[in-house]
Amino acid sequence: MSALLDRAFFARDSVAVAPELLGCTVTANGVTVRVTEVEAYREDDPASHSFRGRTDRTAVMFGPAGFLYVYFTYGMHYCANLVCGATGAGAAVLLRAGEVVDGVEAARGRRGERVADRDLARGPARLAQAMGWDRSDDGADMVGAVRAGVEAPAVLAGPRTGITKAADTAWRFWIANDRFVSPYKRHPKAPAAEAE
Repeated sequence: MSALLDRAFFARDSVAVAPELLGCTVTANGVTVRVTEVEAYREDDPASHSFRGRTDRTAVMFGPAGFLYVYFTYGMHYCANLVCGATGAGAAVLLRAGEVVDGVEAARGRRGERVADRDLARGPARLAQAMGWDRSDDGADMVGAVRAGVEAPAVLAGPRTGITKAADTAWRFWIANDRFVSPYKRHPKAPAAEAE
């Protein structure tokens, strides 16, 4: 069994932590997911919930590191992040997609009996639902629930998906050629990508 990640692992820049979470496993509520895709966010990032400073909603993002930040989006979905950086940094890594490697039946019970294994946690809202997370889990300590991956995967980086601000910031990371990565979808209102 691989090593548990300690708080010091998370207490670093979210952009450094994010790719290192790929291939790691996260366990909660009877389900274990192997992380295949993530996005990093920081307080100096206009796309981050912490960009305008600490609020009641975003308080967990400001640390300490290693806790779960859960938010509600589009009036119907929860998404989950692992808080990173020094206390007060306002940084986290969104868990975008993964493969359920243990607790498939529990995940399917939350996601639906007819959902294919590939789609149980392929997307941030699906992942949070498969793990059984909602706003009541905001602030849960995840140290002791995240294990290092068995081997370092080939990592790709590119623009974040589904957002309008800082959409071209290449802080989305995923495992190359992994079928459990979610499809890239540029937000229709995101500005055109700048030519290089």
